[in-house]
Amino acid sequence: MKNMIQKLSLLIFLFTISQFSFAQKTAAIKGNITDGKLPVEFVDVVLKSASDSTKTANYAVTDVLGNFALENIQSGDYQLQFKLIGFKTISQKIKVSDSPISIGTIKLQTDTNLLNDVVVKSQRKQIQKTDEGFVFNAVSNISQSGGTATDMLKSIPTVAVDAEGGITLRGKSPMILINGKNSAITNMDQIAASSIESIEVISNPTAKYDANAESGIINIKLKKNNQQGINGAVVLGAGFGAKGRINSSVLLNHKTEKWNFGLAYDNRFAGRTKKINADRTNFFIDDEHYIHQNRDDARTEGLQNLKFNVDFTPNDKNSFSFEALGNLENQDNDETLYTQVNTSANQFFSSNKRHSLELERTKVGELAFNYDRKFSDDRKSLNTSITSSFNKHKENTDIDTYNYDAYKQQIGDAAWQRTHNYTNENISNAIVNYTVPVSEKSIVETGYKGTFRFFDSDFESTDLTNGEYIVNPLASNTFKYNEQINAVYGMLNSFIGETDNPKWKYNLGLRAEQVSNNGKTQNNTDNFSNHYLKLFPSASLQMNLKPDEFIKFGYSKRINRPDLDDLNPFIDITDALNPHGGNPYLKPEIIHIAEVSYNKNWENYSFSTNAFYRNAKDAIRQYAELQDNGVILLQPRNIGSTITYGLETIFTLKPFSFYDANISLTAFEQKIDATNLTQDVVKNAFSWYGKIINNFVPWKGGKLQIIGNYNSALTTAQGKRIPVYNVDMGFQQKLGKGNARLGLVVTDMFNTLESGYKNNTLLFSNNRTNKSDTRAFMLTFAYTFKSDFKEKLLENQFSTE
Repeated sequence: MKNMIQKLSLLIFLFTISQFSFAQKTAAIKGNITDGKLPVEFVDVVLKSASDSTKTANYAVTDVLGNFALENIQSGDYQLQFKLIGFKTISQKIKVSDSPISIGTIKLQTDTNLLNDVVVKSQRKQIQKTDEGFVFNAVSNISQSGGTATDMLKSIPTVAVDAEGGITLRGKSPMILINGKNSAITNMDQIAASSIESIEVISNPTAKYDANAESGIINIKLKKNNQQGINGAVVLGAGFGAKGRINSSVLLNHKTEKWNFGLAYDNRFAGRTKKINADRTNFFIDDEHYIHQNRDDARTEGLQNLKFNVDFTPNDKNSFSFEALGNLENQDNDETLYTQVNTSANQFFSSNKRHSLELERTKVGELAFNYDRKFSDDRKSLNTSITSSFNKHKENTDIDTYNYDAYKQQIGDAAWQRTHNYTNENISNAIVNYTVPVSEKSIVETGYKGTFRFFDSDFESTDLTNGEYIVNPLASNTFKYNEQINAVYGMLNSFIGETDNPKWKYNLGLRAEQVSNNGKTQNNTDNFSNHYLKLFPSASLQMNLKPDEFIKFGYSKRINRPDLDDLNPFIDITDALNPHGGNPYLKPEIIHIAEVSYNKNWENYSFSTNAFYRNAKDAIRQYAELQDNGVILLQPRNIGSTITYGLETIFTLKPFSFYDANISLTAFEQKIDATNLTQDVVKNAFSWYGKIINNFVPWKGGKLQIIGNYNSALTTAQGKRIPVYNVDMGFQQKLGKGNARLGLVVTDMFNTLESGYKNNTLLFSNNRTNKSDTRAFMLTFAYTFKSDFKEKLLENQFSTE
């Protein structure tokens, strides 16, 4: 408690200090650019001194609404220029004093000598390169803007998503943040794709970011409307796969000079089916030697999100914001599992049918308060935030099992079981980041982040005996987990050479994380406690060969702490022959990573590639172990050390005015040393995955997108996952003056998307395939009202589920 008071006091102190400069006067130029009908995005706004036109005094780019702002301008005479390929350059003289200047609306004229009418249309870049990775703008995606964030991530370059929704970067699970912060929303199916503004992939995090990001960070930024006046949009969609699905969303926003209020609601309801087939051979067990299983699943699911935000900007220097998010998810699974067991002589041994009805309900609430402080020197900044996320999850399952003889006749009475798993989780963050220049060429970033996690789970299993359900104490337990992570970091960013065109840029950082966590079960069989302080250095050096070409070298040390699913000791018994659970005795991985990247841009093409090397100690992998009773228990284990090295490449091209594409490819080799395990494991493995995103503008107001995706077989500790490949298509047509749009989405056009794995060990071999009804059709209609930002509202509102 004392530590929390000290942290809150620090936040209040920094906030109080910032108030002394509220009254500082600044000069700013604001305006809007159109083509006479619609706002124009990506216009270069250049401010040059009237006395020396070779020097750029300030620079900005118009946003999706055509707005721009140039701030912190000293008094004087200037020349203002507006440039964009396809339009004639406009210049005008302007005199700046201490008062803000609004130049109103500037209308650009088409330059017919450069481009035809198709090219003139301003399109938001699909991928924007950053120093640490890239940002994928979700508004550019119409073929996989599907039901959830999982669907959206399938089309992100360098990100691999399997048919079960498993997300990986370079073969490992990344850290996933929501609006830059840790969240109790860990299932990406709880986030509707229509609420996503952009997805940032940070492949080489610096010391500023959490060290618990072995393969990188995926930051999902949710939409936040902040446009002037009263605006809104409504989207409706319906479609079908094996079962029907519907979705809708409503966005409302009201903004004044100092206040901004936003309200958004979206939902989706869908039905799903799945078929699973599995075969296993237990080499040294004669009775339960061959096992064949097939399972039929029918699932209904619903998702609803409600988001509210209020922002207050008293002046150009200070801004305050509050956000609240509510999430409701329900999922009902009706599963029937058939199992046939034969002896080593392939004679009948046993057969049963196991039926389970699983009802899941999840409620999530998130609250966030943010404060941002700007200064006259735009290199200096202060931002703070306090967030808290609550997750309440209930899962109830009824299970009945029928045994049969070799002639399919029932043996005895059915066995009945009931289980429940109730969990409560809270994650809170306190964050302070401060950036200050220390010289003309150097700035220092420093900050603090506190992460506080509380989790408790109650798992109960009962058996029907003499008409009454009796608790099975061997299969029931409670688990309580607490974790505190206090981190501070310092980072120096500097360059060598001219300010406008530095030859070298470098970064040196150090992060210290103090971790305390403990877990306790009711029967005290799986208790643990960890307390440690670790340092995580990072460094990078960038050599700029040309203004549009550079090479970058980087190093960082990271950690992979086991998450709650990995640590929770409860065993899921839905499939009695293949139970799975967590392992509370896992140790964290320590990883050293080195990277070399190259980036080159041309007028209509861009190319970037990263060569990476990763050395991990105490690597965590899922591990299957054959028990004495013939059951295979799947749990995460520390399998030893792994070395991974590979290449990651992104290529974008726009060869024609009506077509552009993005091609990405990731390939890597893994070497595993698992001498600490008794069973054999894979020692060497090569994996790769790639995707191509094709965008067409077939005619005025029309967009067509086709995405192809392929993930090769991915190595596991004892085998490999089967390849995953699919093709998705989306089409969108503006109607009337652009206030309405019609969309058609087809997911998994050729119905090829499935998942599975094959394991081969000294004691057993098994293979398993899962096939869901992934092919679906969706038709959507979107309309804006009283809106001057219809482009922003209507994009990315087309849901497949």
